[in-house]
Amino acid sequence: MNMQSIMQQAQRMQRDLQKKKDEISGQLFPGKYEFVEVTLNGKKEMVSCKINKEELAKEDIEMLEDFIIMAVKDSIQKIEKEYEAKLGQYAGMLDGLM
Repeated sequence: MNMQSIMQQAQRMQRDLQKKKDEISGQLFPGKYEFVEVTLNGKKEMVSCKINKEELAKEDIEMLEDFIIMAVKDSIQKIEKEYEAKLGQYAGMLDGLM
């Protein structure tokens, strides 16, 4: 295998990685815990947070804060699974792209 062939293969792999990363970045990942629902994009940025107010009493604010954290964690886990599913074969190379 010559150097030019190796470079072309590496460039194709880099384009493929970037395409898959862009696909994931454009997706939305819902997370839910109890009466809190959040949605994050593939960049792990929260784009929405909804609270079912009918189930919330004023004394539940501290608990609500914990539920928001759990809902965000749920959403992040879904994003990480998507990265692993789509990019798992390139696991060692992702450090520079994220």
